Amino acid sequence: MSTTPVEREVMRREETRELKERVVEINRVAKVVKGGRRFSFTALVVIGDEVDRVGLGYGKAREVPLAISKAVDDAKKNMFTVPKHGTTITHEIIGRFGAARVMLRPASEGTGVIAGGGVRAVLELGGVRDILAKSLGTTNPINMLKATVEGLKSLRRPEEVAAARGLTVSQVLPAGAKPEEEQPEPVAEAAEPVAEASPDESQETESGEDQDQASS
Repeated sequence: MSTTPVEREVMRREETRELKERVVEINRVAKVVKGGRRFSFTALVVIGDEVDRVGLGYGKAREVPLAISKAVDDAKKNMFTVPKHGTTITHEIIGRFGAARVMLRPASEGTGVIAGGGVRAVLELGGVRDILAKSLGTTNPINMLKATVEGLKSLRRPEEVAAARGLTVSQVLPAGAKPEEEQPEPVAEAAEPVAEASPDESQETESGEDQDQASS
């Protein structure tokens, strides 16, 4: 199967970067059968390279290690790139999934990741270093993480918005965020020319000084 240059570049980048995994939750579930209950385990795992790639996976098996392995394989299939502006996200957004709503808001450099639970794991493994996050709906970890992922996937870069609207990047940015080089420079006022004294006036002044000296 042939691949495009962009896909080959993404594959090469994923191979060179080391993916880190973080287990968010392990839960024991039971299935009622004729002979009684059959127990198994579910695992919710987040993987990412702590730069800009992150993925969420869910696995289920009779043993915990196998459930985690299945979740990691599922997360690798669902990896995506997080649009970022420096160490934070590009704009504020609310991610929704089911009854979960997670608000993500950009933060200034040095703020850190203000989030809890599995949301912090998604943001940190996605390379976001400064962000404010708040859960506005259910506290179910699976839905919260999926809402966070949906919010990050819905982020847009200024270049994408400018291309869709047919404008330049500086025109779609807020007024305070416009590049400095495009602001008009203040024009210095021209100084008024100093009138030079004419030769006749200078001669009259010298003759007046001579008369004053003679009279004294």
